[in-house]
Amino acid sequence: METIQTDICIIGAGSGGLSIAAGAVQMGARVVLIEGGEMGGDCLNSGCVPSKALIAAAKQAHAMTAGAAFGITPVAPEIDFAKVKDYVAAVIAGIAPVDSQDRFEGLGVRVIREWARFTGPDEVTAGSFKIKARRYVVATGSRPFIPPIPGIESIPYLTNETIFAQRDRPEHLIVIGGGPIGMEMAQAHRRLGCKVTVVEAAKALGHDDPEAAAVVLARMRGEGVELLEDAPVVRVGGTDGAIEVEIKNGRIIKGSHLLMAVGRQVSLEGLGLEAAGVNHSRKGVTVGADLRSSNRKVYAVGDAAGGLQFTHVAGYHAGIVIRQMLFGLPSKSSTAHIPWATYTDPELAQVGPTEAEARKAHGDALKTMRFDYAENDRAQAERKTDGFIKVMVVKGRPIGVTIVGAQAGELIGLWALVIATKRKMGAVAGTVLPYPTLAEVSKRAAGAYFSPTLFDNPLIKRVVGVVQRYIP
Repeated sequence: METIQTDICIIGAGSGGLSIAAGAVQMGARVVLIEGGEMGGDCLNSGCVPSKALIAAAKQAHAMTAGAAFGITPVAPEIDFAKVKDYVAAVIAGIAPVDSQDRFEGLGVRVIREWARFTGPDEVTAGSFKIKARRYVVATGSRPFIPPIPGIESIPYLTNETIFAQRDRPEHLIVIGGGPIGMEMAQAHRRLGCKVTVVEAAKALGHDDPEAAAVVLARMRGEGVELLEDAPVVRVGGTDGAIEVEIKNGRIIKGSHLLMAVGRQVSLEGLGLEAAGVNHSRKGVTVGADLRSSNRKVYAVGDAAGGLQFTHVAGYHAGIVIRQMLFGLPSKSSTAHIPWATYTDPELAQVGPTEAEARKAHGDALKTMRFDYAENDRAQAERKTDGFIKVMVVKGRPIGVTIVGAQAGELIGLWALVIATKRKMGAVAGTVLPYPTLAEVSKRAAGAYFSPTLFDNPLIKRVVGVVQRYIP
């Protein structure tokens, strides 16, 4: 067995692991990167990239059916489902070189394509290699969670890891789980010609602002997606092409394919964390705000750190860890400024607390500002008037923002910056934006915060009257 001495050993070549590896090696550290699966991790191969590519294809198909409002006769698209999947694969292939073993070896990273396991507090084995590093990073990500539903072990089902390889169009896709993944896939498949039923034990998009979620759910129902809420699954059965899902009220939904999208679980099995003295639970490695574990040589980032499960969070964690490992600088993570988005149509984006969460925390000190897409000229021109922005403000500072509507995922970035830099509403209200753009919904919401002070203030009106009367 070959022993490798290095500065940093990273387990997992997903977003977080790759970001740390690239940054560290280019700044002079010796880096070993271990990956037993595919380079690029879940995001590239079975998550963000393929799902957004499929959504893009579905959007093109939907546009062909939605031209009446513009004076364009709708037509039924001819969808070659296998070619759609070829397109998805081509998008993955176009991005893959950036995450490839060749690229990282070219940067100077020692890449080992084996499964890793801690064999002591400062030692990892991977295949025929023993790695002894000054610091270790667990960046193993997560995988689909499959609940113990009676019958699930005896039927075929899809997850995000397998659905993008499905080349035959499902006649009737049943989706168990009404979270972001389930809703994105439900709408995309409906637009690509599938009958779709979503079964959710509680409320669909239940972690989002309910008023914003309602806008998305209404659109999906209008497009023909059947949404069953408050419908726990009690049994599944059937065979390939003939699936049955029984819900609590006794109804049986019959379909051709089943997608399990009820959430994700952190991938820590087989890592030997006990041998390393690393405390962990089902939620992930137990870490502090500095992302350091009970073994001070071991850090965890991304999904493995047990917090928000987003690719951009893993990238953010990479910067936190690099500052500590390479420069010895104290650095702590926070979630207050982390945005996220669900890429349905319309999109739904959030940063900071929802209105209900903010109200619970701040009570009467909270002010909520709102502006509807229907009052935005660009939204009117493009007939994208469904949606709104809602800004939660305490003492002049925005603490949370909800956006539902066209390009919400793009628009939320401004507010993530404002919250991260602790700017006040005046910074957004005073920003000059090109006209007409959807971005103006943010400026108008910020401006609404000052409207009562400016327009409903008797003192202001008296001052203006004096100026008009006496100052030439």
